[in-house]
Amino acid sequence: NEGLGISYSPGIPHPNSYNWAWREYGNRVGVWRLIELCDALEIPMSVLLNSECYEHCPEAIEALRRRGDEMLGHGRTNSEHQNNFDAAGERKLIADVTAAITRHEGRAPRGWLSPGVNPSLVTPDLLQEAGYTYLLDWPMDDQPVWMKAGNGHILSLPYPQEVNDIPMIALHHGTAPAFADMVIDNFDEMLAQSSKQSLVYGIAVHAFLIGQPFRLRHFRRALEHIAKHRDKVWIATTGAIAQHFIDHAPIRP
Repeated sequence: NEGLGISYSPGIPHPNSYNWAWREYGNRVGVWRLIELCDALEIPMSVLLNSECYEHCPEAIEALRRRGDEMLGHGRTNSEHQNNFDAAGERKLIADVTAAITRHEGRAPRGWLSPGVNPSLVTPDLLQEAGYTYLLDWPMDDQPVWMKAGNGHILSLPYPQEVNDIPMIALHHGTAPAFADMVIDNFDEMLAQSSKQSLVYGIAVHAFLIGQPFRLRHFRRALEHIAKHRDKVWIATTGAIAQHFIDHAPIRP
């Protein structure tokens, strides 16, 4: 009954079952439709994981784990932003999330996206100190970028701030066909541009939005278009992309 997050019914006082259920639809229904779609097209996913999902919807996380999808740190819940913590509190938040993912997945996460994409001034430093190799909080480029952080560097990987269903659909009221067209148009243009340089193309979706049947139908059209070009692109998780860049463009001493 409190905290942050997109509201479907702003102004309605809490407790607000309508807004809670809108978000919960993603955990109960939407995520399974996304899994089925990506299974059919053999597309891997990078899961921006709120660690409290291990307790809240463990069946969904288990299904993603079986697929071999990558789990990234994404805070405990989207109801709290790192920018609202002091350094000690944020360090504990990162430690809590890292411990939870390590315990359940058997290995520590390598990547991080701050809840609400709202990091603090010290987030890169704290992530580097905690052993993370890349973050997604700085959507400023179409290629990975090394950033100074902590006692060394951390890799900034492009995160889609435009090809993202929250701003496009929930904030700007874009339609399902328009979002699918955006996915396709961005892909086609970047594919043409990539003849001159390697580029990273991402799509950010949320199960409570894109998992709605009328949106999923159009999103399927977009992913099928991308899958047809599998011979020209590498469809990979963010972690695989980050490791490839680290291997081929390491920090020079």
